[in-house]
Amino acid sequence: MSEASFDHWAFFANAAQRMDAPLYATLARAIVDDDALRALAGKHRPGQPPPNLLFAAVHYLLLRGADHPLRAFYATLNGGIAGCGDPLPAFRDFCKIYRDEILALVATRVTNTNEVGRTAILHAGFRELAKHAQAPFHLIEIGPSAGLNMIWDHYGARYVKDGKTVTAVNSDAPLVVTCELRGDHVPPVGPAPAIASRVGLELHPVDLCEPDARDWLKALVWPDHPARFAQLEKALAIVRDYPLNIIPGDALENLIDALRAVPPDQTVCVYHTIAIYQFSTAMKAALDDILMVAGLRRPVWRLSMEELRGHGGEVHLTRYSDGVTDETLIGRCHSHGAWLEWLG
Repeated sequence: MSEASFDHWAFFANAAQRMDAPLYATLARAIVDDDALRALAGKHRPGQPPPNLLFAAVHYLLLRGADHPLRAFYATLNGGIAGCGDPLPAFRDFCKIYRDEILALVATRVTNTNEVGRTAILHAGFRELAKHAQAPFHLIEIGPSAGLNMIWDHYGARYVKDGKTVTAVNSDAPLVVTCELRGDHVPPVGPAPAIASRVGLELHPVDLCEPDARDWLKALVWPDHPARFAQLEKALAIVRDYPLNIIPGDALENLIDALRAVPPDQTVCVYHTIAIYQFSTAMKAALDDILMVAGLRRPVWRLSMEELRGHGGEVHLTRYSDGVTDETLIGRCHSHGAWLEWLG
């Protein structure tokens, strides 16, 4: 499907329905045929998803105190309880009243990585890498935003099946995320591999010292998911005390220098979680080329968790070495990390 024929709203409505977010599913389905709201969301930066930005802008204004009947439909604002009835009239009225504020947010903000539930996938992926490469690892994350997933090993992960814990890692951490296991396999456990360095490459870094920036991250959480909201608040408290090395600017340009900075006899892994979807086809090809060239000097690893349109999330582990690319599908997953089908 070409970008011109792709309808973000229909896609988002289906995704929200699939991921148990009835408020956004209802609103997105209505906006498919609402020219005024589509136009309001259409003022976004190139490459940004209009549904996410419009919904986040509204959520952000509500989080910051906007007083309107629409608040009743947001579980994140009401102790985990969402009001009943049709939210569309209230949503339209809110957008009419706060049109200027919403326009300013949609035109200037971007979607940011705010989902620490994905660290359950990273725990499994990096332990799988440890089977094939020697630690300590030098990690380079593409698109870390605030860096919440750069310290994935500082959180714990509990893998459950049929309501019972199958296995867990770092279970005494201040934040432990829960991930449902699907299929017949269990992800690798044991001590986390040692990390020698962590670098983030981010076009739009998030300054967590700014309350405004923290509120925008919270606003990006879907209001039907109050548990995710509470999980994010815990992660924000943890990561604020951790010194992160996030390099601002074009990730592809900075990646070359970041790879060169790692000693050639040590293991380097580039990773990303639901970030490359914002890359153009040419940028994705350039990323592959950069890793292929870097792999001529020594093996370079890539751990990717990305969602394919209409096909859920996939986790791949790829090795670039001597002009050869060896890519393995090691898992399928929920885009927020709620479940994992481990393939290994």
